[in-house]
Amino acid sequence: MKPEILAPAGNMTCLQAAINAGADAIYLGLDSLNMRCGATVSFTKDNLPEASERCRAAGVKLYLTVNTIIFEGELGQLDDMLCFAKPYIDAAIVSDWAAVAACKRHGVPVHISTQMSCSNSESAAFLKSQGAERVVLARECTLEEVAEIASKVDIELETFVHGAICVAVSGRCFMSQHAYGFSANRGECRQPCRRKYTVVEEKSGDGPLASFDVQGHNVFSARDLFALPLLDKLTEAGIRSFKIEGRARNPEYVAAVTAAYREARDAVLAGEFTEELVARLKTKCETVYHRELAQGLYHGRPGKDQFASDGVENLATQKKEHIGIITNYFVKAEVAELLVHNDALRNGDVLSIQGNATGVLDIVVDNIQCDGEPATEVPRGHLATFKCTTRVRKNDIAYRMTDV
Repeated sequence: MKPEILAPAGNMTCLQAAINAGADAIYLGLDSLNMRCGATVSFTKDNLPEASERCRAAGVKLYLTVNTIIFEGELGQLDDMLCFAKPYIDAAIVSDWAAVAACKRHGVPVHISTQMSCSNSESAAFLKSQGAERVVLARECTLEEVAEIASKVDIELETFVHGAICVAVSGRCFMSQHAYGFSANRGECRQPCRRKYTVVEEKSGDGPLASFDVQGHNVFSARDLFALPLLDKLTEAGIRSFKIEGRARNPEYVAAVTAAYREARDAVLAGEFTEELVARLKTKCETVYHRELAQGLYHGRPGKDQFASDGVENLATQKKEHIGIITNYFVKAEVAELLVHNDALRNGDVLSIQGNATGVLDIVVDNIQCDGEPATEVPRGHLATFKCTTRVRKNDIAYRMTDV
C-alpha cells in the first residue's frame, strides 16, 4: 500500500501550499486542546469548513489534532469540538483516553498521537482493541523496532520523518512548565531546550564556583529529523503514513519539504530511489528553516550526535525579504501586478508569492515593466508588472528569495 505524505498546516496559506506540493493528507488544530495552540491559532470553527472543502476538492484527507491532556472542566469542550468537526475531518489525532472515548462516542476515527509513546507491538495491539485505526509510533523506536511492530500488528502505523524533535520522550516535556509556567503538554511550550546555557560547577571545599558558557545549543536542543534517506526502508517495513512536523513553521517550509518527500516516496514506489535523488532533495529541504539535520533515533537511542552543535538556530540556505504586495492579476494576459514596498524589484529576482488561496508560488521575474514601461528594475512605491502563468491573488505577499 502506498504510504501517505502527511503535511502540517498552521494556517490557510500553509494548507494550500501542502495541497499544491502533493500532500496526501494534512493535519491541523483548532484554537484549543492541541499541542501547537500556543504557537498558531489560525484555524477555528469559522474556517475549518473551508479547509475541509479545499482538501476534499483535491482528494486530500484532513486530520484534527486533539492531542493535549484534557482536564475535567474541558470534557464538555472536547465533546463540542468533536461534534462540530466530525463532518469536516477524516480522523482525530489524540493522546488522552478521554479523547479516545469521546471519538468513539461521536463516531470519529481515532489516530493515536506519538504523545502516547507507543513503542511495542503489545501496546499497538491494545490500542487497536480500544478502537484506534492508526498509531503514531514513539519517536524513540529504531528502524528495526518499527519493522518488527509493523510485522506483528494489523493496524496502520505512522512515523515522523522530518522536522523538530523534542528532547523529552515522545514530546512529553515538563521543562517549559517548570521554567516559565507554560506547559508543553497543553500546547504552550516556550522551548527552553533551544536556549543557550551556562554550566556551573561547584568546587570542593570553600573554593569559588566555576562557570562556563556552553557554545551553541548542544545541551538540550535535538537536531531536526531528516529521515528521507530511509523512506525505502520505512516503506518496506509497512509504514502507512510519513509525517512531517511543522505546524508552527512558515509556508515555504511546508511547500519545499512536502514536495521533497512526495517526490522521494514516488521514487521509492517506482524503483527509482537513488543516492543522487536523496542528495538533491536534501539540498531542497535545506533551503528552508532547519537546524542541523540527523536521522533521529532510527539508528539507536540518544547519544551526543543527536544534539545540535552548530549554535545557529536556523541553517536555511535561503532567506526571504518582503518586497511587496500583489495588487492585481490579469487572467487573460497571465500578468501579475505588484506594488513594490521595499528595495527595488529587478529582472532575474526569485519571488515567493504567498497567500491563503495561492499557497506558495516560486517564480523568476523577467521582462518587468514599471508603470507600464519596460524596465530593468522597479523602485519602491511603484507598480511592477510581469508574466506569471500561475494565477495569484490580490493582497498576496511577495518575498524576494536570496541565498544566505
